[in-house]
Amino acid sequence: MENVWIHIRGIVQGVGFRPFIHKLVRSRGLSGYIENTSSGVELELEGEREALERFVAELPEKAPILAVIEEIEAVYSPDVKGYAGFEIRGSKTEALRDTLISPDIGICADCLRELKDPADRRYRYPFINCTNCGPRFTIIKDVPYDRARTSMCGFPMCPDCDREYHDIENRRYHAQPDCCPVCGPKVFYLDESGRRVPGDAIELAREAVKAGKIVAVKGLGGIHLACRCDDPEIAQRLRQRKHRDEKPFAVMCRDAACAEAICEVSDAERAVLESFRKPIVLLKKRAPGLWHISENSRVGVMLPYTPLHVLLFGEDIDMLIMTSANRSDTPMLADNDEALQELRGVADGFLLHDRDIQTRCDDSLCWVLGGKEYFARRSRGYAPFPIQTGRELPPVLACGAEQKASFCLSRGTCAFMSQHIGDLKNMETLANYTGQIAHFERLFDIAPRALACDLHPDYLSTDYASERAAREGLPLIRVQHHHAHLAACMADNGVDERVVGLVWDGTGLGTDGTIWGGECLIGDYAGFTRFGSVRPIPLIGGDRATEETDRAAFALLHDAGCETGDIPNAAAYEKMLAASFNCPLSSGMGRLFDGVAAILGVKTRCSYEGQGAILLEAAATGDDGLYPIVLEGEPLRFDWRAMIAAIAEDRRRGVEVGRIAARFHNTLIEMAVRQCLAAREASGINTAALSGGSFQNMLLMTRLPQRLEAEGFRVLRHRRVSCNDEGLALGQLMIAREAIRRA
Repeated sequence: MENVWIHIRGIVQGVGFRPFIHKLVRSRGLSGYIENTSSGVELELEGEREALERFVAELPEKAPILAVIEEIEAVYSPDVKGYAGFEIRGSKTEALRDTLISPDIGICADCLRELKDPADRRYRYPFINCTNCGPRFTIIKDVPYDRARTSMCGFPMCPDCDREYHDIENRRYHAQPDCCPVCGPKVFYLDESGRRVPGDAIELAREAVKAGKIVAVKGLGGIHLACRCDDPEIAQRLRQRKHRDEKPFAVMCRDAACAEAICEVSDAERAVLESFRKPIVLLKKRAPGLWHISENSRVGVMLPYTPLHVLLFGEDIDMLIMTSANRSDTPMLADNDEALQELRGVADGFLLHDRDIQTRCDDSLCWVLGGKEYFARRSRGYAPFPIQTGRELPPVLACGAEQKASFCLSRGTCAFMSQHIGDLKNMETLANYTGQIAHFERLFDIAPRALACDLHPDYLSTDYASERAAREGLPLIRVQHHHAHLAACMADNGVDERVVGLVWDGTGLGTDGTIWGGECLIGDYAGFTRFGSVRPIPLIGGDRATEETDRAAFALLHDAGCETGDIPNAAAYEKMLAASFNCPLSSGMGRLFDGVAAILGVKTRCSYEGQGAILLEAAATGDDGLYPIVLEGEPLRFDWRAMIAAIAEDRRRGVEVGRIAARFHNTLIEMAVRQCLAAREASGINTAALSGGSFQNMLLMTRLPQRLEAEGFRVLRHRRVSCNDEGLALGQLMIAREAIRRA
């Protein structure tokens, strides 16, 4: 007989780990105890050495599907204590809290079956859950993960739930959100004025939706607005009330078969749609329809991920618009009273409940690329699971940028990326941002010893970092925007070497004080050189040029020596350029897309970020042609004037817009390959990393890696964090680590 003490770190709380351990212990004839700690779970077992070693070896391969084992420490000893049987002890709080927290999990097959079973005591109960599914991150207040430290603390369990909770053979054993109609949260329906309506709340909401009304629905991480998506008039009414003129809506479909009725769904896309994470997946539309939902070639589709959603659909609703209930540029609503106040005049009814949402968490949004998620937004279902970097990190807070704000905290080898926060343009979003930083620091017991932020002095995230660093006497490391993107892609792929980086986005402050955005960098975590770029584009009117994109069109055509008379306000733009009045220069790739979209008449006024580029991608048809490519100077700049002149000539000759759009994309791809080839020749580096918001273009992300690989490059693309600004906090973190290491 021997003794083994085992400590397991990872997501091992609230995922059925202790019942799994109990069964494995019994099958091996062992004795001892297990308990949750602030850093994972701790076991002490006794038995024959061979049985103990086999037990430890089987832990990773037999663990529950939701469990994530990061580390197993096992210490064997001949000192036997003589345990009688196996005991599951209460949680132990330690000085250092080092546990991981599970994301929220979509409803599992077992709970779905019980939800629909008239004989089950939880039949049609909208909060049914077990250790394999349900709320986690959005209800937790503190660790260890026990009911008293969650939003369920106000719902004492009834005797039946309590028996399940303490029955090691039950799948609800120690499921902290466990509840039933007797003891758990309640759902209720309110009319447009906030008065409670008697009756079955879900049926009232279903009838309202079917009647064409807009209903606010409280879910896991926030409140959505739901309505029918088969009627353009209803969608238009929602747009008017929400002040969302053109930006696409997400659609929730009852099941994958309903999604296939409107979209092309590959096997890989179906697997992601139906996974326990249940993100929104951007799918190609089958036909040109649904323009009232999405004006481009794709639509974001998700499946019901809570029992409440399942009940709302029933068997007779196939799909609904399901969009976040918030005012433009403000955080997703999560509080009942706040929703009633903010959505007055927007929602015709409210399907709410009395379980508090501790943490706002928007729906994740992704494409499926190479069979895996490629994120536009990493949030529900994925956060706060950390990014494993494979290298020891000092405790650092990286504050991100301004658009698609997020932050990142480090501890050990883990980088804890926050959920999607939103654009830091107002005090409401800033308050949510700072509140979530404090929440993460408390949950993961991280006291930053340094802060990292963007170079741009006007970002609210930079203000926060600067003020906090000064207040707490902490080092502040300012990181160039595109260097952070490059480092984020490297960290996302576990790479620690110099690479060639194509970083394409709309804007970022360069080290020379100008606006960058179409960059070819050579660098690593320690630093970078600007090997290539794009000829700067005058932004006529400054930031107004990002919305009134005919300004970018005028600047491109004017610089290329083309006719500009068809553009409204051309004379005014001419005077501004001549006087260099409010016309800052930008090498942003996003502005090149905006300008070409406007030249082609695809979009001259944008109501949401990237609209011109998105529609230009959607317009592109099959054409292999190229426009002239001119690369010259140091840095090696793409002089787009010859390309613009050729585009203008094609447009004058009546060439189809789709063919011109395709040739434009082809030209950018070929230009990028030539820049990378020149960078390889100069540096000997054969790895190319792709990052930045422009690489949310699936035409680029399909063809550019293929061309680079054909030239012998190893290509890195994002896999675990977003390629847009939401992911760059990870890069800031890694650059800060290197700066601290070298200090």
